[in-house]
Amino acid sequence: MIAMQYSFVLPADYDMAIIRRRIVEKGSMTDDFPHLAFKAYLSSERGDAALPSLENLYAPFYLWRNEKGMNTFLGGPGFAALCQAFGRPSVRLWPVWQASLNPELTEARYATRELLAIPSGADLDAWRQRERELALQDARHGAAAAVTAYEPAGWTAVRFRLWREKPPVAIDGQIYAVGHMSVPAAVVAEV
Repeated sequence: MIAMQYSFVLPADYDMAIIRRRIVEKGSMTDDFPHLAFKAYLSSERGDAALPSLENLYAPFYLWRNEKGMNTFLGGPGFAALCQAFGRPSVRLWPVWQASLNPELTEARYATRELLAIPSGADLDAWRQRERELALQDARHGAAAAVTAYEPAGWTAVRFRLWREKPPVAIDGQIYAVGHMSVPAAVVAEV
């Protein structure tokens, strides 16, 4: 599996209603995209007291079953239209260590993302096991999905969670509103 995210930092005075409307209008286009486990349409708004953010962001997060689906999407008309509207973003990719999805995945309304530096000399198997335990703990605290992945070029890890309710724990990262969840029917049947 591959985790993927790109992010658009929008001007401080940008009307985020445009992004919310775009998500409503275009969100269903990836609902049954081949090889997709899920796509979370994420945004955050500067000055939003409920979800504090320093920036206006549009930052979809994807979980791909394999590179075939990811390559089809990145080379396809939907991503081309996004690039036309906002410019071509830098796309971050992480091989997945673990992904836990539960039936409430489609009901997610919030997301959290933490980026973590993996220390030089860290025992990667121990790190992965610790992340697995944290994911199970987050699932017990209401996470609808828990994905942990890593990027070996810069030795970072991403801890991504989807929540039905506002996250019950403080995080050292970004909190997003989920505007739409694309989850193919086959994935819903699996979880």
